[in-house]
Amino acid sequence: MSTTGATADPLAALGALPGVADSVESVRKAVDRVYGHRIMRRRSTEITSEAALRGARGSAALSGADWALEEVRRRTDFSGDDEARVVGGALRLTAEAGQLLSIWRQSPLRVLARLHLVVAANDADRVGRPRQTGEPVDEPLVELPLPDADEVSARLEGLSALIVAGSAAPALVTAAVVHGELMALRPFASHNGLVARAAERIVLVGSGLDPKSVCPAEVGHAELGRAAYLAALDGYVSGTPEGMAAWIAHCGKAVELGARESTAVCEALQRGAA
Repeated sequence: MSTTGATADPLAALGALPGVADSVESVRKAVDRVYGHRIMRRRSTEITSEAALRGARGSAALSGADWALEEVRRRTDFSGDDEARVVGGALRLTAEAGQLLSIWRQSPLRVLARLHLVVAANDADRVGRPRQTGEPVDEPLVELPLPDADEVSARLEGLSALIVAGSAAPALVTAAVVHGELMALRPFASHNGLVARAAERIVLVGSGLDPKSVCPAEVGHAELGRAAYLAALDGYVSGTPEGMAAWIAHCGKAVELGARESTAVCEALQRGAA
């Protein structure tokens, strides 16, 4: 996403694209349904915990470790192989994201570095910093053109400036842009997808749209499938109004599906309490 030009608030300009307002409204209604559920008034902590688990599972699935939910729930050792490490990393990121909300608006790049440190601790020499010229990127499921290190640095600074300055854009738009920009740049040597989806979660929670973190977009992204995810991401990378709007709508649908998942969890708890 270009952060230069005549528009003082480029995120708000994206919010005015055709169809985006409908996505924003649909997401708001889906989120309101979860928060209005009677179980949320008494057992919101349980819903938050379950949403975190399911969100981590969904994010890991998009990064190639598509485990059954019960396998993620029962497993305690995530060091055995590459898939296990991806799932373990997704779980750590979900836990860490909630601790970084207060820092995000003042120093988003610091938060991104922390997220990468948490997920890629076993890659010590390249952890927690943007990749440098000539360094490869291990993101085999994403086959987009890879920007060079100078472009990555400039665009990360631009994204950071937008976040710190604030925007009148709806939370969905900001979250979608943060997610899309990180996937387009792949600023780290590895685990960019996991970091991007954790950053999306931070925006949705920190904005107040989903303050209890019970609408895991990662669940929806996984349910929509990797092919649809990558196709929508192509739209973001194209930079066209149609492509950007399609990516925002895709992210909106993911949030709606995450909200639906937690609504189902509320219903299950209600049946158990009846």
